[in-house]
Formats: sequence, C-alpha cells, structure tokens
Amino acid sequence: MWSAIGLPIALAVGFRHFEQLLAGAHAMDTHFFNAPPEGNLPLTLALIALWNTNFLRAHSNGVFPYSHSLALLPSHLQQLEMESNGKRANRDGVAVDYPTNPILWGEAGTNGQHSFFQLLHQGSELVACDFIALGKSDFPLPGHHSGLLANCLAQSSALAFGQTVDEARAAGIPEHLLPFRRFPGNQPSSTLVLPELTPFTLGQLIALYEHKVFCLGVLWNLNSFDQWGVELGKQLAGKLAPCIRDEAPTDGLDPSTRGLINHLRRFRSEPHD
Repeated sequence: MWSAIGLPIALAVGFRHFEQLLAGAHAMDTHFFNAPPEGNLPLTLALIALWNTNFLRAHSNGVFPYSHSLALLPSHLQQLEMESNGKRANRDGVAVDYPTNPILWGEAGTNGQHSFFQLLHQGSELVACDFIALGKSDFPLPGHHSGLLANCLAQSSALAFGQTVDEARAAGIPEHLLPFRRFPGNQPSSTLVLPELTPFTLGQLIALYEHKVFCLGVLWNLNSFDQWGVELGKQLAGKLAPCIRDEAPTDGLDPSTRGLINHLRRFRSEPHD
C-alpha cells in the first residue's frame, strides 16, 4: 500500500486523502520505533497473539470491525498475517516445534453475530478475537452508533465472562433450558477503538497490524518477508493447465488429480476455452 502499488488508491480517493493515509502510517511507524515496550501498541498486540496462540492454544483468530466501512479489513489482514507468518521453517530452515500464525478470518461484527458467533460463545474450540470500534460514527444516522457500540461491547463481555447456570436461573430461564443457556466465557479478545474512521486513522490501523506481524516474526524466529508456500501451487497449475485443455497426458499425475481432470474434461464445450 505504501509503495508504487498505492497509485490506484491515490486515484480512487484523491492524493490529499492518500497523503493523510501515509501520514497515519508514518505516525504508527514513529510510535513503534520510539515507544517503550510497555506502551508499544504493535508489540502489545504481538505479545497478546503469542499468548493466545502458543500458551492458550487458540488456533483461530477472528477480526470483527463494527463498521461496515471496514468490512474488507479481515480479508486484507488474512493476506498480511497468514502469508507472512504461516510457516513451519524458521529463519535457519529448521522446522519449528511450536504453533505459528493462527488461521485469521472475520466479518463485519453485526453480520457475524447472527451467523458464527454461536460457535465463539458455546463451541468446543478456543477462538481469539479482535474487536474494532469507532469512537465517532462514519454514518450520521441517529441512534445507530450507540446501538452498534453496545453490541460490540456486549459480545466481548459475553465472551470474557459468559453466563453461569445460576445467573441464567436468576434471569428467569426455565430449568430444562439451563444447560443450553450456559456460556463458559473465558474466551480471549482485544478491543481496538479508533477515534473516528479517517484516512489518517486507517493508515495507523493498517500499519499497527503490519508492525504486529513483524514482531511476531521475530518472536517466532520466522522470515515474515517471503512467501514460498504459494509457489508450489503456481508450479503445479502451469503443468495442469495443458492437461485440462487435453493438450498433455495425465498419466504422470496423482490418481485424485487425474480423476478430477478427466471429469472436468466432460464439461468443456469450447476446445480453446
């Protein structure tokens, strides 16, 4: 984003806004370089992630922005985090014997509440969560923002503290439903609050996660700046494309891939598709 590939962003939002985006990232860079460890935001996020991954054994991390304007942020962070630190060989080429980057996924918060949050609250696996909220609404809809913030805080509180059987009974839940209304809690989450969503604060937020990834690379002794894992699929795709076009034999392929290609050939209607 901060290199020449940022040109489409500058064209889309205007160069004044793009400069503000860069300024926000630079402000986070300066904070990361100069802040002491106990007050360093990227390092704090990295240490929390290390604790959740390597000590609590949370193999999944959900990112839930409570702003539809940030709905695509989890997709960006998937590429940033999993492509950078999704590795099993350390900087010396030695296989590690500890978990590295968890699976990262997410959705705008209010959408997620009515789909997969059920698993977060009462599922059998531990999932770490990042909640992202805005101090000021980016849409001037009366009463909307306070309800959005209430939902965000309610979810993090429910994950942390849950609900006991006694609390459910005191709330008037019938006895036969008590087992289903128990929430174990003790689920780890972090809540980030942006004062408001502007190009400047967006630059800060993205740079915050970038520096977090760098810190985790150091802590896990990984090279965060290569992506060898994507190369094998590219190499295989180059060999398989002629097979799919029926221009090369499939004899040397594994049985599963060979069977799929033979099946897919039946659907080809155009010889040069």
